[in-house]
Amino acid sequence: MIFRDDALKGKVAFVTGGGTGIGRGIALELSRVGAKLIIASRSLEHLEPTAREIEALGAECFYMQMDVRVRPTVDHVVEEAIQRFGGIDILVNNAAGNFLVPFEDMSENAWRSVVGIDLDGTFHCTQAVGRHMIARGGGGSVINIVFSGAWQAAPYDAHAAAAKAGVLALTRSLAVEWSRHGIRVNAISPGPIRGTEGVRRLSAGATEADRAGGVPLGRMGEIEEIGWACVFLASDAAAFITGECLSVDGARNQLGRSILRTPPQRPRPE
Repeated sequence: MIFRDDALKGKVAFVTGGGTGIGRGIALELSRVGAKLIIASRSLEHLEPTAREIEALGAECFYMQMDVRVRPTVDHVVEEAIQRFGGIDILVNNAAGNFLVPFEDMSENAWRSVVGIDLDGTFHCTQAVGRHMIARGGGGSVINIVFSGAWQAAPYDAHAAAAKAGVLALTRSLAVEWSRHGIRVNAISPGPIRGTEGVRRLSAGATEADRAGGVPLGRMGEIEEIGWACVFLASDAAAFITGECLSVDGARNQLGRSILRTPPQRPRPE
């Protein structure tokens, strides 16, 4: 164990996109240190297996299907979670949508889909949970998952980069605005993380050695390392940290280069 097993005892954490990938890893690590978990995503089939894993660790877990783009469903899940656990102390905005497309070929629907999940979804969840935290008193922690495209070039990924830049700006603005309520708002920017669908999709055709070769530490990150960063930011160890973006990427961000991407195949003209 990296942290004490009671580091978040008595806390309730809500992780969006918590059924697979990084979201699943974050939920598992939060549960290992005593947090009760709420996980939600669009795919119900992914949630139950993760909930069973969390319960096997001795933690309580509540899961519901939710589309972060649809505000009434977000409000419903938040209300159900509060009824079940009495409150929410930690929100991790992890749900995201992404795919590579040249900007000149990007449809309005493609733009709206990714911005709707990444930026609008973060707005919906943060406002719904934040209102509860403010009304209840006692503070809270919001952690937004972003990526380096929020401040660096992200070729073929302009929709996600624009959305995550908005999320990063929201992180910094709310850190100041909600400080009077004791609510801390931070972000985490993962680097290339082994075994995630995003890495496989965004660097199709690259070997693991290729992906690790762009990281100064010489390896890819592990999903649990993002979970550990979340545990730290949600815990009292980070009680004086707010408005920050923690890059968990082996210093790849310091190179100032965009992540390895394979240009998507453009359709041939008929």
